[in-house]
Amino acid sequence: MQTVSDVMTRKVQTISPKDTVRHAAQMMDQLNVGSIPVCDGDRLVGMITDRDITVRAVAAGQQAEKTRVSDVMSTDVRTCFANQTVDEVLGQMGDVQIRRVPVVDQQSHQIVGIVSLGDMAAKHSAHVDQTLEQISQPAHPNRPH
Repeated sequence: MQTVSDVMTRKVQTISPKDTVRHAAQMMDQLNVGSIPVCDGDRLVGMITDRDITVRAVAAGQQAEKTRVSDVMSTDVRTCFANQTVDEVLGQMGDVQIRRVPVVDQQSHQIVGIVSLGDMAAKHSAHVDQTLEQISQPAHPNRPH
């Protein structure tokens, strides 16, 4: 069985919760990614996505150069370990409809990589189509009635 270690991206760029949303957006542009792990020192504290920036900052009228990453980042981050099987993590990704998962060390919980659905599709084809179908299920708007 293939493990996450076999398919993950190892050199992961991170951002500080104290950085600005503008800096996060610039990093996403430079790295050609839609999300960046947020670390306070060596500790993973969240993820910031292009959607977080759009919905929680821009749509709310926040100024990108004054708003901190910590103000808009997602804090309920799903993680995995490098020794988990690809199939197990694919199942978790499908269950919670996410496309990227930070990989953390089991002892220190420091980030050691990131694994995406694309990584798995490129290096491990089994079950990727089923996971993509689960991730792509329409979500209902989270709006007060």
